[in-house]
Amino acid sequence: MCDQEKEALLYRSVREFPDFPAPGVLFRDITPVLKSPEAFTASIDLFEGYVRKNFPQVDAIAGLDSRGFLFGPLLAQRLGIGFVLIRKKGKLPGPTESVSYSLEYGKAEIEIQSDAVDPGQKIVIIDDLLATGGTMKAAIELLQCKNAEILSCLVLIELTSLKGAEKLQPHRVHSLLQYD
Repeated sequence: MCDQEKEALLYRSVREFPDFPAPGVLFRDITPVLKSPEAFTASIDLFEGYVRKNFPQVDAIAGLDSRGFLFGPLLAQRLGIGFVLIRKKGKLPGPTESVSYSLEYGKAEIEIQSDAVDPGQKIVIIDDLLATGGTMKAAIELLQCKNAEILSCLVLIELTSLKGAEKLQPHRVHSLLQYD
């Protein structure tokens, strides 16, 4: 299957739920992608192809809690590199470092274990969705505090109308699927 066929399969696999979780929101559900071995494999194939082509020297994949944990370990395994967990505050054992960020109605924190990333490591960050960019921006800040080099941010779905990628500049964002 060529890359265009894989993308088409992914688009067909994402389903829509109007007015979830609130009125006026059109929720893009990736559950069918995960349920289909063919669609899930297609997503990992596309991520792998992009990373191999653009960043042959990547040291680790960092996945965001929680759906980045679905795609990231498989991608890291395929690339023969490590996987780093970026979790919600209070979910990791041992010494951690954290950064807080703003949400629509409050604040949140994410963290990594203090020894998760070495200075100078080249990191690709992965998550399922890029909306406003707040969580991804916090992950970039957190990894930069560890003196890591952020090569790119990968997402399955980008909601382009929310302009999250613009907030992450100068960092690259690569999305497999884009919706307004």
